Amino acid sequence: MKMMSRKEALDQLQAEAADSTRLFEKPLTQWRLALRRFRGRKSGMIGLGIVVFLILVAIFAPLLAPYGPTEILIGKEDVSRYGPPCIHLLGCDEASPQHILGLDGNVRDEFSRVIYGSRVSLTLGFFTVTLALVIGASIGAVAGYLGGWFDNIAMRFMDVILGFPSLLLAIAIVAVLGPGLRNALIAIAIVTIPQYARVTRAQVLGLKEADYVSASRALGASPMHILLRRVLPNALTPLVVLATLGVATAILEAAGLSFLGLGAQPPTAEWGSMLASERNQVFTAPHLVFFPGLAIMLTVLGFNLMGDGLRDALDPTLNR
Repeated sequence: MKMMSRKEALDQLQAEAADSTRLFEKPLTQWRLALRRFRGRKSGMIGLGIVVFLILVAIFAPLLAPYGPTEILIGKEDVSRYGPPCIHLLGCDEASPQHILGLDGNVRDEFSRVIYGSRVSLTLGFFTVTLALVIGASIGAVAGYLGGWFDNIAMRFMDVILGFPSLLLAIAIVAVLGPGLRNALIAIAIVTIPQYARVTRAQVLGLKEADYVSASRALGASPMHILLRRVLPNALTPLVVLATLGVATAILEAAGLSFLGLGAQPPTAEWGSMLASERNQVFTAPHLVFFPGLAIMLTVLGFNLMGDGLRDALDPTLNR
């Protein structure tokens, strides 16, 4: 018998130890596999970084902003309306106050208002999507699982809502309810409910005849138990992607409503409202329009990139 060298014996022992260790490792679940695939998507990681950065800015806004979002600086400092961006390190007079993004028409610090605007926009986006997701997923799940007359009535009602352009319908709803952030949130949620209802219904229709669902039904499980514990958890994948992309859409539509005067009302620091109040100064003070617009673009880009990365990670057919 051929004798193994010391190195070969050591390599064999290490291989056997690695094999025995793998026996005790937890099997990779669908979500852990998706997380591993998501880490390999550069665009998704860039989007996640942008979103995390914006969330941190919103959380620590009082520490980052040198002034309050509605604080008028006239009489407190030697400043004037539509003051240009002023940074000491870039050659600004050190004797003058430092305003990184300049001053708006009401002599308020633009940088502070952009920072606090992230709180308004992100909060509105998250709450809008949460409301639409809960209502839409509930309607779609019940309609898909029960079928029959409830399915027909619910889906026809969703078709009626989808028959209108979303922004025009949101404008009509806010016009009835009255302008304001809360009514804008409700309006945007209503026009996006059909998306979640239809996606959930399609998922439930494909899952309710699965073998594990039939087994639970044969064991005497109630329809509610089957729907909540067996069907819905397996229907979450497309909803997660749709909700991520929906936050970007909600922020964009909220900015549009505020630009039209139907969303956030002055002096609230909201990016769309800031664009509307300074739109006439686009040639004389372009920085007052550029920076809120840049904030909206960056936020929408971050959520879209993260949503695309999640879509690729959660879809096994796209695992390359």
